Amino acid sequence: MAAPRRGKPPRHLSDLTLEQRREAVAELGLPGFRANQLSTHWYSRLVDDPAAMPDLPAPVREQLSAALLPDLLHAVRRWETDAGATVKTLWRLHDGALVESVLMRYGARAGSDLPGAATALQGLGDEADDDGPAPRRSRVTMCVSSQAGCGMACPFCATGQQGLTRNLSTAEIVEQVLAGARSLARGEVAGGQGRVSNVVFMGMGEPLANYSAVVGAVRRLTQPAPDGLGMSRRGITVSTVGLAPAIDRLADEGLPVTLAVSLHAPDDELRDELVPINTRYKVAEVLDSAWRYAARTGRRVSIEYALIRDVNDQAWRADLLGRLLKGRLVHVNLIPLNPTPGSKWTASRSRDERAFVRALEAHGVAVTVRDTRGREIEGACGQLAALEPGDAGGSAGAAAGAPTGRA
Repeated sequence: MAAPRRGKPPRHLSDLTLEQRREAVAELGLPGFRANQLSTHWYSRLVDDPAAMPDLPAPVREQLSAALLPDLLHAVRRWETDAGATVKTLWRLHDGALVESVLMRYGARAGSDLPGAATALQGLGDEADDDGPAPRRSRVTMCVSSQAGCGMACPFCATGQQGLTRNLSTAEIVEQVLAGARSLARGEVAGGQGRVSNVVFMGMGEPLANYSAVVGAVRRLTQPAPDGLGMSRRGITVSTVGLAPAIDRLADEGLPVTLAVSLHAPDDELRDELVPINTRYKVAEVLDSAWRYAARTGRRVSIEYALIRDVNDQAWRADLLGRLLKGRLVHVNLIPLNPTPGSKWTASRSRDERAFVRALEAHGVAVTVRDTRGREIEGACGQLAALEPGDAGGSAGAAAGAPTGRA
């Protein structure tokens, strides 16, 4: 699961705590309060052009920009669907690696209220709602990548089939969110100005295989300005294919974010095939870690389950899943699989999907079906990167909670 070594991203403001920024500024011979000013512009005002920071003298802006604001993400392509309410961006990193992020607007001001837009069912980010999904509430979810590619090798996942290029830095993750936040603040997304309310680590990569950078990004996103973006921890969802030891470690971080476990099968025989890491951490061990996480944080666990026709959507598997989850602090997100080009895997029939839902509800398990945003723009994570010519290693595809279902 170790990421290949490539060129280390340059140090960025978002990699550092506020105290570390003050130290970096002091090394430049500047007073520490300049770090506060820079951080306030970056996180509170969402300014990304040093020239638009008038309280910083021009020579100081040049010093700080050169030392702490290197360009990390370069937009290669941008696609819109759902009448502009879903925006997917393909980014090129400093070493040529490619990653993707998706902005999805739901609710009263979402594209679902605009002509030609899709109707939302369960949206990304609803995992964080302990009281259940609220599809009419206006919110914006950013789905971000934590790795370029993925080493989990799940056969139905676009990214998993292309391998792991490298881990992303904390700043490379945070800047995906800030890019979306700036677009919203500038009114560049259908529905007018807004803010990012939810972040889901369900893009390319296995978040808990890049543990330190992901936890650093969560802290930066949730710390109050000028330290960070000031988001609610309740609006953050971290997904995993089931790295049980890392789940236990996350429970001790003091960060009660929502944990999403990409299960995809309730029995070890099938899960060994669909999620190869299951050969190391079996279903029972993964769920035990999830229940410990719920007990420690008080947060409901989300079980992600991509419905694959005639593979994992049988009635007996629905019944087994219901028995495993019954009585637990848990919610199931059923994800109609967004098939990738050339794949033998495809989404379940509507009647089988409905029967699966009824079986889980019969066990008293809360369940919803996820809205599949972005199919017409190759919305499954990793599909866009795979189509882009260039760095083959960087075109590794992605993961989980986007329209494909996460590996």
